[in-house]
Amino acid sequence: MTTLVLIDEFRGYLLTERGLAKRTIEHYTEAARAFLVSRTADDARAVREWNAADVLTFVQRRAVYRPPRHMQQLCVGLRAFLRYLCFRGYTGCDLSKSVPRIARWRLATLPKSLSAEQVDHLLLGCRRDTAGGRRAYAVLLLLSRLGLRAEELRRLTLDDIHWQRGELTVRGKCHAPEPMPLPQDVGEALAAYLTHDRPASGSRNVFVRLTPPHDAYEEPDVFGRIVRRAMRRAAVDAPSKGTHIFRYTLATEMLRGGASLREIGHLLRHRDEDTTRLYAKVDLLRLRTLALSWPGGVL
Repeated sequence: MTTLVLIDEFRGYLLTERGLAKRTIEHYTEAARAFLVSRTADDARAVREWNAADVLTFVQRRAVYRPPRHMQQLCVGLRAFLRYLCFRGYTGCDLSKSVPRIARWRLATLPKSLSAEQVDHLLLGCRRDTAGGRRAYAVLLLLSRLGLRAEELRRLTLDDIHWQRGELTVRGKCHAPEPMPLPQDVGEALAAYLTHDRPASGSRNVFVRLTPPHDAYEEPDVFGRIVRRAMRRAAVDAPSKGTHIFRYTLATEMLRGGASLREIGHLLRHRDEDTTRLYAKVDLLRLRTLALSWPGGVL
């Protein structure tokens, strides 16, 4: 059986029998494809002859150049694929149990953020004389001023903009509507995009495809691509090149400006207070007041 056939069978199983979301299916099939390619490159043994050592070797090789977050996601997809192979009888045992757990401790790292100058460079780098540039400018302002998630941008509809009240209705992870202030510069950027650049569409989503068909985006990664293009254009060397870095940046700047963790958590719509506590680590001035003196005096 070829790799393509096996991947197509696995994708169909995830869709029809497990009913998973499109994005989850893509993650799982990408993990399966990577594993199948590695097995083809190593030897030509049949699927039934694979063993736990093959799985461990694959994971160890990938972990050398992939971050823990990626490896955790890959291993989840790999486990699903190996369970599928056992379920279909392609393997003699369930090899998913040999996929190791990837250590990634919560709150163990510092949030990666941009400087105020880098954010300004990104905004100034947007070409305000083109449809794509004005859309990018509106997206970057929503990310940097309000800390919206990519999925929240994708869900934003024309009915969520309350011009007279100066508010946005944002639907977070639980899809519950939450009101947020609409700063003047964000409102002006949205108005410019909606007036001049948003094509006529049957969709009520704010951000739709600029080229036909002018429908809503199904995947939030389109906003990640907008961010990465803006970073390349402005020559900004960021520690992370996704939309989430703007949430980290906003929280970090608020903390340094004197905002409390509760205020930051409220603006970013955190459900778990531990998520907000991560930003306490970047406030070095306050942390120094908690540090114990070094025994023996100053070195």
